[in-house]
Amino acid sequence: MEYRRLGRTGLQVSALSLGSWVTFGSQIGDDISESLMIRAYEAGINFFDNAETYASGQSETVMGNILKKQNWDRSTYLVSSKVYWGGQLPNQKGLMRKHVVEACHAALRRLQVDYLDLFYCHRPDIHTPIEETVRTMHNLIQQGKVLYWGTSEWTAQQITEAHYWAERYGLIGPVVEQPQYNMLERTKVELDYLPVYKTFGLGTTIWSPLASGLLTGKYLSGIPADSRLAQSNMSWLKDRTLSDTARMDKIKQLDALAKELGVSLTHLSLCWCLKNPNVSSVILGASKISQLEDNLKCYDAMPKLTADVMARVDAILGNKPVQIEY
Repeated sequence: MEYRRLGRTGLQVSALSLGSWVTFGSQIGDDISESLMIRAYEAGINFFDNAETYASGQSETVMGNILKKQNWDRSTYLVSSKVYWGGQLPNQKGLMRKHVVEACHAALRRLQVDYLDLFYCHRPDIHTPIEETVRTMHNLIQQGKVLYWGTSEWTAQQITEAHYWAERYGLIGPVVEQPQYNMLERTKVELDYLPVYKTFGLGTTIWSPLASGLLTGKYLSGIPADSRLAQSNMSWLKDRTLSDTARMDKIKQLDALAKELGVSLTHLSLCWCLKNPNVSSVILGASKISQLEDNLKCYDAMPKLTADVMARVDAILGNKPVQIEY
């Protein structure tokens, strides 16, 4: 397993990590969740990603039970939570001090750990001053309940504003962003965040590297019965992902290129993300051990992603952002 620095921090995170969204506490049984975490840990994965909203908190409960049972040395793994969507009542949602503190305490209880390695602001909160959120995260770090904090799906301007307040008042600013990043979703990571990488040393732990399964090629011939898009509660995602015929045609072309290279489209897609030097960790999602095992083998394809192949991928996609020199 390769390990990368989380941005400009000294923290080392595995280049591949394991997330629990739509799987732990919902789609799969707790025994499978445990098997996935054990296999990931044995393979060198040291980062397990979670959030207060995943399965309405049950995802963290499942992961916490596994961590307690396995009793791994706490220095050998990182665990995260995210705060924003907590509930429907006033003060149960957002990034105000009350909810951030209460969400942190709830995550610690569910995960059964003394501290969170990473605590993300799951979305920006336009109703709470960023200064309030920054100061709250700083206090949680000072109290030893959080080690590093970050953001998810924030704009470069919002991240910059957070650093402004941190520097003005001597507070600890965000060190990591968790954006969606894959061959079909590139603008934020490859363009918008460029000045933030350079100025603040931002790290990224990217989600959906396979675009909800589109970049595995499994939807080219229909929707498999055991796939994510076959679930009744994922109809919104199915409509959004499969309705674009031009995009599906690009995936067919990428699949043909992968076959030409002698690799799977899955491995091509994961390695493509790993090739970006601003990506600290690629979060994998899996509902079966076989899926995780296959994803872990993606490094075998890395030597085949030459500059020429990367250029051919760009030609197929036609979505490479025009970069600006800073």
